[in-house]
Amino acid sequence: MTRNHPQPSRRTFLGGTALATVGLATAGVGTASAETGTAKATWPTEFPLPDGWLPEGITIGKAPYAYMGSRANGGIYRTDLRTGEGKVLHAGATGLASIGLKLDSDGLLYVSGGAGGTAKIIDSRTGRLLTTHQLTQNTAPFINDVVLHKDRAWFTDSRDAVLYGVPRGRSGAVHALPLGGEWAQQPAGVNSANGLVATPDGRGLIVVNAGRLYNVNLNTGHATKIELSGGENVTNGDGLVRIGRTLYVVQNRLNLISVWDLDAKAATATLRSTITDPRFDVPTTAARYGNRLYLVNARFTSPQTPETTFTGVAVSL
Repeated sequence: MTRNHPQPSRRTFLGGTALATVGLATAGVGTASAETGTAKATWPTEFPLPDGWLPEGITIGKAPYAYMGSRANGGIYRTDLRTGEGKVLHAGATGLASIGLKLDSDGLLYVSGGAGGTAKIIDSRTGRLLTTHQLTQNTAPFINDVVLHKDRAWFTDSRDAVLYGVPRGRSGAVHALPLGGEWAQQPAGVNSANGLVATPDGRGLIVVNAGRLYNVNLNTGHATKIELSGGENVTNGDGLVRIGRTLYVVQNRLNLISVWDLDAKAATATLRSTITDPRFDVPTTAARYGNRLYLVNARFTSPQTPETTFTGVAVSL
């Protein structure tokens, strides 16, 4: 792994695997991954997924297990981070997709349904599908990513200027939050909203859209551009992870993670460094466990066939 700073970059090798180490920030409200646990140096930093899995999302809870969705059939694959061994937890079905996903503390997985326009809730212990919410009736939606914040799971629709809030662990109505203010929706057929995390103060959500970061007010839907310093944009921004006031932006086709320092209100973000790794092959999303970020390689620039191989990789924080 290579970590690039405004000064010349430095590469550090640990145990034959390229890993760089920096101080670990304290986890904060709305962190989009695990807040406890320690990934030991002996644990693998690369593991296989089934051929043809077509991964895009990854989530990790307090236990050392990663859950990864499939764009091929909506399945869920679970990997033991201690060994790298995994199995299909939820088989899925033809015509379905599982894109972004988040694991709640009660063991429920909230899963974005992509072009199906759905949010699914799956029991992470049994793999059983518990609930499917039809979020939109639009003819061409793409429910892309999800974050757990306060009493709702918030989902992005990359083809519409709206966020959807699904009640967590209880019944209730889905809340549609139209996006306004400085939000710039892309033309029809082009993805807009993608990854999202809560702001450090917990009052809003940070959403990535077409190379920009926005701070969205959850009461009004008003979106304000976050001022970037040290970098012009977050081109190909996909999954987001926030640890305290440090924001990690996975920039998929650039094969890097940009690391930003947020101010307390998430009005500005200052580029601190970038992380690259020769094992990156269009990584899309990330999840934290202990002192590592785990990512899935979507390999968008490779053939997407039943024979295509896929991996998850880990880099040090």
